[in-house]
Amino acid sequence: MAANNYDAIIVGGGHNGLVAAAYFARAGARTLVLEARSRTGGAADTSAPFAELPDVKVSTYSYVVSVLPPRIIRELELERHGLRIFPVWGSANPLPDGRCMEQFNEDSQLTQESIAQFSKRDAEAYPEWEEWIHKVGAMLGPLLTHVPPQLGSTSFGDLVEQAQLAWKVRKLGVRGIADLTRLLSMSITDLLDEWFESDELKAIIASVGVIGAWSGPDGPGTAFVLIHNAISDVGAGEVNSWGYPQGGMGAVSDAIRSSAESAGCVVRTDARVAKILTKGDRVVGAVLDSGEEFRAPVVVSGVHPKVAFLQLLERDALPGEFVRDIKRYKTRSGTVKINAVLSELPDLRYAPGTQLQRHHTGSLNLCFSPRYIERAFQDAHIDGRGSTAPMVEGAIPSTLDPTLTPEGIHYFSLFTQYVPHEWSQAPHREELEAYADRVIDLYTELAPNFKRSVIDRQVLGPYDMEQDLGMIGGNIFHGEISLDQLFHMRPAPGYADYRTPIRGLYNASSGTHAGGGVNGIPGLQTFRQAKRDGALRRRSKNLS
Repeated sequence: MAANNYDAIIVGGGHNGLVAAAYFARAGARTLVLEARSRTGGAADTSAPFAELPDVKVSTYSYVVSVLPPRIIRELELERHGLRIFPVWGSANPLPDGRCMEQFNEDSQLTQESIAQFSKRDAEAYPEWEEWIHKVGAMLGPLLTHVPPQLGSTSFGDLVEQAQLAWKVRKLGVRGIADLTRLLSMSITDLLDEWFESDELKAIIASVGVIGAWSGPDGPGTAFVLIHNAISDVGAGEVNSWGYPQGGMGAVSDAIRSSAESAGCVVRTDARVAKILTKGDRVVGAVLDSGEEFRAPVVVSGVHPKVAFLQLLERDALPGEFVRDIKRYKTRSGTVKINAVLSELPDLRYAPGTQLQRHHTGSLNLCFSPRYIERAFQDAHIDGRGSTAPMVEGAIPSTLDPTLTPEGIHYFSLFTQYVPHEWSQAPHREELEAYADRVIDLYTELAPNFKRSVIDRQVLGPYDMEQDLGMIGGNIFHGEISLDQLFHMRPAPGYADYRTPIRGLYNASSGTHAGGGVNGIPGLQTFRQAKRDGALRRRSKNLS
């Protein structure tokens, strides 16, 4: 069968794959995206899952934009292609006693006033905490867009890169290095205990550090995960705020796809790749389940590392040590996404009324203390059951974006934890529905009208994420964000630079450095690395 020839083939049409495709196409490369599903976007997807409510649209899996570099938005002209993001004012953790801990993204004074109802000492300490977080973010943020060097390599080029990194790190100073060292090994619980006394404040901070993690806040190294998830300065000198895209998360992917297609990229859906083709130590193309074959000197994988390297490639095409590292790559998850349709907004005890209020437009969480989160994790980890009292980060994006629901109806996005990671191996429908019932009952304790306001719901567990998206284990980050899987270790030692053991084959999935969250950095970095390698046949004068 005659092959279709391209300059670059992108395997997987998730947001990172689409970012890579857009950059390749804009650089003049004849680019093809092959996506197994009937639509692109992967986890950054908008759908209408309710047969009796066809006008209700939800962000199916992912739910918020964070750490998306302004550089990508500018260079891919995403706003021109329809991207609009509504910034989030902050977070609210309502309590059963009618009080609420609120954290404001842009107003430290209001946050202090909220903290003071629980601890005046914590309110006084909070500005210093904020200053410290910003300092650590300024130290670590630029590393998100720094290609990790091959630590330990003695080749001249690698030694130069290691020296350059060491030269940059020197700016941290003795205290900065000490802070970073402690962060790499501390738990969120220990870190917050050093700063604060009130469980209510510690809860709203700790919950950020365990989103998508197979760990509770007592786990060693989770302090660094907290900082990783909190970083908004990604080294470009510009700060992003968290936000909800108009049209749901699928609008982010649609804008990136539109940018790619406007530059000539071809996107094929319902095109499942059966095999990445190699010849000797080079990649030469890809073949679909249907047998249709495509040829290109550059292939970019946007799919999970275990899928790309253990399923799509012949085992003897890869070094045995690399295969062992990918087999050991941890990708557990206890995440459940619940999309609920509401007939009215929650009538919260701390701020009564179903009319639209400020707290309805931010994050509306279910999390009372670090111990609450840890118990939720231990239910799944030790007892092998869905949490009795799950931790939830909730949001009602329809309060900002009326395109998602008809008038008078709202959509509540509930990102919840934990269920046993083994639930990725089977549907566990009855257990998931019972787990969702517990989430609804707990919210009803905070807002008495909540249970009766739920018109319909969609409950998606680790099995759905693995089967529908190819996220092995249901892990939303294509691999756990833990110390042994960060920076130069992600996804394997020696291959965190977006290259792979096969020449011309690159890794742009969230399972590489800076992956985790909808940020597009792996897609951008993969393009830049391929360009450095001279892998592009034609280049755009407009891109640096």
